[in-house]
Amino acid sequence: MADIPTMELPQEDVAKAYAGVSQNYRGTVEDPHPIYARMRREAPVYRGDFMAEMGVPSIARPDESRPVYTLFKHNDVMAVLRDARRFTSGFIAEGLGAFMDNFILTGMDGEEHKAARALLTPVFSPSVVNQLKAERIDPIIRDEFVLPLAARPEKSADLIADFGLWFPIRVIYSLIGYPDNDPDAISQYAAWGLDILAGPQVDPSKASQAREKAMHAAKAIYDATLPIIEQRRAMDESGSDLISLLIAAEEDGNRLTDNQIATFVRGLLPAAAETTTRTFGTAISCLLGDPDLLDRARQDQSVIAKVVDEAVRFEPTATFKVREAAEEVTIRDVTIEKGAMVSCIVSSANRDEDVFENANLFDPFRPQKPSFGFGFGPHMCIGLFVAKAEIIAAINSLLEHLPGLRLDPNQPPPKAVGLQLRGPERVDVVWS
Repeated sequence: MADIPTMELPQEDVAKAYAGVSQNYRGTVEDPHPIYARMRREAPVYRGDFMAEMGVPSIARPDESRPVYTLFKHNDVMAVLRDARRFTSGFIAEGLGAFMDNFILTGMDGEEHKAARALLTPVFSPSVVNQLKAERIDPIIRDEFVLPLAARPEKSADLIADFGLWFPIRVIYSLIGYPDNDPDAISQYAAWGLDILAGPQVDPSKASQAREKAMHAAKAIYDATLPIIEQRRAMDESGSDLISLLIAAEEDGNRLTDNQIATFVRGLLPAAAETTTRTFGTAISCLLGDPDLLDRARQDQSVIAKVVDEAVRFEPTATFKVREAAEEVTIRDVTIEKGAMVSCIVSSANRDEDVFENANLFDPFRPQKPSFGFGFGPHMCIGLFVAKAEIIAAINSLLEHLPGLRLDPNQPPPKAVGLQLRGPERVDVVWS
């Protein structure tokens, strides 16, 4: 195995940006699940922008003239997310997509989306991800992050601040194909990615400055990425990094341009590390919080994949998805007019008691049913296999190299926070 340089990220800037994004999407309620349960009973189709009323900014361009309807039930959310003809996503290109030159999968519809997805999906297939896991993900997480933790004399850590915030950044940038030997540059790209996520704001007094900062960050990432793509293409050599795979991608004679690859990579960066951090935090918290489950996972590594899937159901990081009604539709006797926004609360749908038995219980061995933490239907998260591979590798490596890993009994137990971008802020642990 080739030497992988140790990554020493300037922590202050990235940690500050991460905390800023968390605060931006935190909302006004710490535990929304009792409210969701009431809405499922009393107003499963709610006329109003529920998340905005709870203090969460929208990734779409704000337009107060558009009516908004909010859905809370599993079957309704599934019906909307799977029907890309009647419930479209192009409006996202007017909001968050504006920071991405509008080449953003989540903001595409119809044939444009189908063509782009056909080119990109093979690059993120399970077979490709398994190869990346063996070549890059496992050794980076083990050698650069877990083994240094294991060497700590105090044998304690906050698994978010000391580990979970950093390994997804390091891994995704290696997978994309940025140089491994320039950690300062990678840290800067990470901070820019977080600036893009902070672009949408609820507070009008902050919106203009945040948007300007996000636009600057998006341009800076693009300008830093394009020369790498041009260099890879000029080398005309096959490689396992995502940039090389995207250059080689072809479907029905169509290929991605350098501009499209740079723009797609720019759109990948803000979410790929950030959401993986939060999902990891939820999964490891739930695992360590159940001693019987932890013992079972130590004996059988396949349990970890079930833990991750259940974490995505139980406390999804991306808690709601928004679509636009392309025609007049009726849901539960409520007429939703053409052009209205439809907000699907996946955190509520994932705990719908009509679908999931003991829905508020974390149970990795429950019967498999669709949940929506990674989306659903045509806009299912294209990077879900990468994210799951990273989190599974991280948890397995922690259990292998930190004997007796457990929650620190002298610290408050971790809890998920944030109405959007939800996850624990700290996971304090000790080991033997």
